[in-house]
Amino acid sequence: MTDQQTPVFQIQRVYLKEASLEQPNSPAILLEQESPTVDIQLGVNAGPVADGVYEVTVTATVQTKIKDKTVFLVEATQAGIFEIRNLPQEQMSQIMGIACPQIVYPYLRGNVADLIQRGGFPPVHLSEINFQAMFEQQQQQAAAAEAPQIVTQ
Repeated sequence: MTDQQTPVFQIQRVYLKEASLEQPNSPAILLEQESPTVDIQLGVNAGPVADGVYEVTVTATVQTKIKDKTVFLVEATQAGIFEIRNLPQEQMSQIMGIACPQIVYPYLRGNVADLIQRGGFPPVHLSEINFQAMFEQQQQQAAAAEAPQIVTQ
């Protein structure tokens, strides 16, 4: 096997790409005694940056509300740049959909908790994510969407 055939997987950089904290109903909402509801949404995205170099992002949106009023809204995107070469195409989607997000996600968890705490709130800790199960579910949904639909009358 030559060097050109040797698989390469290297982390080039992990960085906070974007973060925002909004408190649209402060200060009045801070005087409420009721416990807020918390909604957390996650997303993973990947794309090429250069030949053999890819950016993988994990985005979290954390929104807390009391009744219909937002207490705070945090949106954060953590990114990683990875050099990935000489891998079969079928492994590329797994690497970028499972391995890379597993590397990036702990940084996102820490940044989100820190941002919320710096906003004057108790930190919200994002739970651990099984990116393999999430990837497999997305693959199944994609396959189901591509499958021919049988219509009965």
